[in-house]
Amino acid sequence: MEEQEVPLEDVHEHIAHEAHLSQDKWVSRVALSTAILAALAAITALLAGDHANEAMIDQIEASDQWNFYQAKGIKAEVLKMRLEMAGTQSAAQTATEQAKLGEYTNQQAEIRKQAEELQGTAREHLQKHVILARGVTLFQIAIAIAAIAILTKRRLFWSVSLLFGAIGLTFLVWALLAMHGG
Repeated sequence: MEEQEVPLEDVHEHIAHEAHLSQDKWVSRVALSTAILAALAAITALLAGDHANEAMIDQIEASDQWNFYQAKGIKAEVLKMRLEMAGTQSAAQTATEQAKLGEYTNQQAEIRKQAEELQGTAREHLQKHVILARGVTLFQIAIAIAAIAILTKRRLFWSVSLLFGAIGLTFLVWALLAMHGG
């Protein structure tokens, strides 16, 4: 999965430029809040990309475990067929093959457990990725609305921008708590 990008660098530069040219403190505050939103968006995008990558790695490892599980199952079935057809084998050879069959069954149970655990962690990483991706989107919207506030010189747009930024921050905190809590 590819990482989230925050393609609003030009917007942020325009806001910084306007703040530099303007004598209005309000424009400087909007520029500062936008810089903070851009930093939060970058951090959130980085975390979202990391969780997407971890989810993919865990899912690949789970698939490898399921393939290993199937291979053990095939070996066990071949051994069962050999035991059914081997009426003339010695008792020692039959006992050895029975033990091997039990070993395959035990190995399959352990492999299955590992595969299911990996699938679970892949799902957890993907859920965290989704939460963080939503946060990135909200930060991007907040930055764009801040640019509209500067261009139109309307404080209401800045307030809306801050609201979107606060919701984006909520998603970031939610994901961070989920990372440390489970």
